[in-house]
Amino acid sequence: MVVRSLNRTLGLALGLVSLAWSLAHGDTEIDTQRERFLDVYESVERGDWSPVEKLSDHNLELLRRYVLWPDLRAAFYRATIKTADPVDVEQFLKQHGTLKPARELRYRYALQHASRGELASYLTVYQQFYQGLKIEKLDCLALQAEINSGRGRRIVIRALELWTVGRNQVKECDPAFAYLRENNLIGPAEYAKRFALAIGAHEFSLAHWLAKSIDQQHVDVAAEWLKAQGSPEEFVRSHRLRANTATAREQLTYAIERIALADPLLAQERWAKLTKRYRFSVQQQHLTNRHIALWIARDNLPGAYKRLARLAIAAQNDEVLRWRARTSIRAQNWKNLLADIAKMSMSERDSEAWKYWQAVALQARGRHTAATETFESLASERSYYGFLAADELGRTYALEGGASSADEPVIAELASRLDLIRARELFLVGLEGRGRSEWDAVVSYFGPDEKTQAAILAHRWGWHSRAISTAASVGQFDDLALRYPLPYRETFQQHAQAASISATWAYGIARAESLFMRDVRSSAGAIGLMQLMPATGRTVAREIKLPYSGLNTLTDPDKNIRLGTSYLAKMADRYGGNRVLATAAYNAGPHRVDRWLPDSGTIDARVWVETIPFNETRKYVRRVLAAEIIFNWRMTGETRRLSDALTVVRARPDAYQPASPQGASD
Repeated sequence: MVVRSLNRTLGLALGLVSLAWSLAHGDTEIDTQRERFLDVYESVERGDWSPVEKLSDHNLELLRRYVLWPDLRAAFYRATIKTADPVDVEQFLKQHGTLKPARELRYRYALQHASRGELASYLTVYQQFYQGLKIEKLDCLALQAEINSGRGRRIVIRALELWTVGRNQVKECDPAFAYLRENNLIGPAEYAKRFALAIGAHEFSLAHWLAKSIDQQHVDVAAEWLKAQGSPEEFVRSHRLRANTATAREQLTYAIERIALADPLLAQERWAKLTKRYRFSVQQQHLTNRHIALWIARDNLPGAYKRLARLAIAAQNDEVLRWRARTSIRAQNWKNLLADIAKMSMSERDSEAWKYWQAVALQARGRHTAATETFESLASERSYYGFLAADELGRTYALEGGASSADEPVIAELASRLDLIRARELFLVGLEGRGRSEWDAVVSYFGPDEKTQAAILAHRWGWHSRAISTAASVGQFDDLALRYPLPYRETFQQHAQAASISATWAYGIARAESLFMRDVRSSAGAIGLMQLMPATGRTVAREIKLPYSGLNTLTDPDKNIRLGTSYLAKMADRYGGNRVLATAAYNAGPHRVDRWLPDSGTIDARVWVETIPFNETRKYVRRVLAAEIIFNWRMTGETRRLSDALTVVRARPDAYQPASPQGASD
């Protein structure tokens, strides 16, 4: 702990000296430092330090004083970790050890020790920095180091903990597990315990591998689970070949749940037959009945409401009540809807969604005074349901949000913090992901008042994602300039106009997708400001004759906005200008939206939005439509009524030819 404290003090002192020099020499110097950093960083990140060596003495000294000099050195060491001089690396880590780039380098340096077989050196680093953090890869390498040093008995408890999980472990654990086997510390009983965990986690391939070390019966059981997973309908059809055992019943309920995902009516039919032959537990019956009923409701299939209503009380939960209510909305059965909402938990009933639909039902039932009171309670909200409630009453929207109160001394203090300056510089040189990580780590320790001022500071810096998220973390929702900024305004207007869509709609999409982060990548692989999948970006680029180079194109704000607005316009054309459907298709993909359209006739767009099967897409559509209203007001000073965008949803024309199934952020 003393060593860490000294390193931290040294690193901070050096950083403060550098910062003080830059501040004393004004913005011009830091601008120049930033330029020199950008000149060399790409080469340095590839392991080429020569561009730095070619700088003039003056520019090199400027760069050495730059707050991101440690990041430049760390990037070089990361790229050359296999050949870097250990003395240089260790000196760097000693000097800058508390900074994130140094912590990342230390991690790679530790792994490099292990890859070279220098396990004693690795163990020293591990024990000082990583022991007790439960990082499986590092823990297992430490176990291997202990084994190699003849201290294998010390690792047994941790090795067994790492072994006894229901999923595949990292390959670095293999030596420790081999030690356990060689010393007869794991046998059939331990394999059986892990087998049960793997089955519970639905890791059936792992279970099958484990079963080979137990007995043939376990091998057969695992094989049956794999069949239930891979071919659930065939598995259920052949159920008469199976004994009426607890395991068989578990496998059958699992197979029925998988069938229900694709065809809930078939699942219902198969389940009815199974329940006549097998003695399923009460819990199995409740869970399976609920699973089938919910998918029947989500797919808007006949008998959905009755199926939900007939569920046993023990099978009812908030999700069931939500879909009972949505099914009642779809059927315009306002009496049932009021009863459904009344059965919800208090927190659920008090949500904006159900307050709004309760008011709609009350109005439809002739209880106008009660409906008006509820609409009035919502109309002051700056939200999807607040705007709809205001439309019902003919009221103006609550768009006159006040600016956050700036505490200039506090903001000045925050702006001079080395850690926040580092975060800002990372943002300004294009290392936005690193900058966000450092900002979030620092701000997480602030109190509510400091976070509010930090959000104002980020907004002034043009760092909109951090301003929006930091303000939201403390419930600061009234500053519309901060929460709904207008970055890349000319670009949005130019490309939206070229695509014949409104810039405010495109802004709503971009805010919902990325909070205006140009480099962000979703878990599904969508990239950039408007979160385009690479395949979608490539297709649209070809259609509009835009040169396409993958990641570089998608992370370029101008090109991403051009592609995103073009794709959004394509979705609008597909659905006859219906922004509700086009917005849903942008998120979930047009192939899904096509399935969600009514088979015939029309449906109120409010009802259609409320009954979108995917929770994520339902929330997304509401968020985008509300944001468009706010962006329109911010850009024009005029109020666009939300109800005007909620045109009726029509059945898909029979002659329509489906396009690519992939959504922009699918």
